[in-house]
Amino acid sequence: MKNSGATHDKPLHIKHLTPVRVRQILSRDPRLIVPVGTTEQHGPHLPLGCDTIIVERLADELSAQFGVLRAPTIEYGVNAATNLEYPGAASVSRKTLHRLMNDLVGSWESGGVKEFIILTAHGQDPHQEALSTVHARDARVHTVDIFAIPLDSQLFGDAGIPAHGGEMDTSLLLYINGDLVDLPRATDYTPSPGSVRRYLSGSRRAIPNDSPGSIGHPSQASTEKGKRLYHFIYERIATRVFGGTEVQASTRWE
Repeated sequence: MKNSGATHDKPLHIKHLTPVRVRQILSRDPRLIVPVGTTEQHGPHLPLGCDTIIVERLADELSAQFGVLRAPTIEYGVNAATNLEYPGAASVSRKTLHRLMNDLVGSWESGGVKEFIILTAHGQDPHQEALSTVHARDARVHTVDIFAIPLDSQLFGDAGIPAHGGEMDTSLLLYINGDLVDLPRATDYTPSPGSVRRYLSGSRRAIPNDSPGSIGHPSQASTEKGKRLYHFIYERIATRVFGGTEVQASTRWE
């Protein structure tokens, strides 16, 4: 039986639990939240784990609110291609991520999970394809790209631009953990329509050489915008995915 939304004290991290306790929780709610991040540059002002930090916060709060198990974070994804080297950045291929996720989902399903909610904050097509095509024997698999939710263009000038170190990413990090943002080093970069297409498609030129490693206008970011954006995204996921609304395998937010 699924939880109706009663708030718990803390998230239910399976790495902190015994198999007996995991079985008990799955007997009342057989869902598992799986946050998938990246270790990737997002400009000179944001940490390499920007995408990861965002989905971890969402996963923790959703787990605590709904009493749903939360898997260990997958720290690596399919990074946007760049000709420049960024120390610390690390990527996997689409096939590698897809195979890893299929293996993990298969193991967790054997242990009693009947529904997976995969959360990610990286919208490139190869990364999304790897996650949205994950399958299980019988369990349901939902892939939720948090930036696929339509945003208010009057609030965010970067709405319509990939969220890669720009106004939205920077605002979210300012709200979640402002100590991790070096805002004076933020550099704006307006991508051309061709650059946007190349980024989304996973082209070898996804990140233009003349960019600071990020796309968009982080100088327009603020903690207040991040707060509004975070709670907007959170409420949409809580309502559409955890509130009982029927969704397809890859959630769309129109």
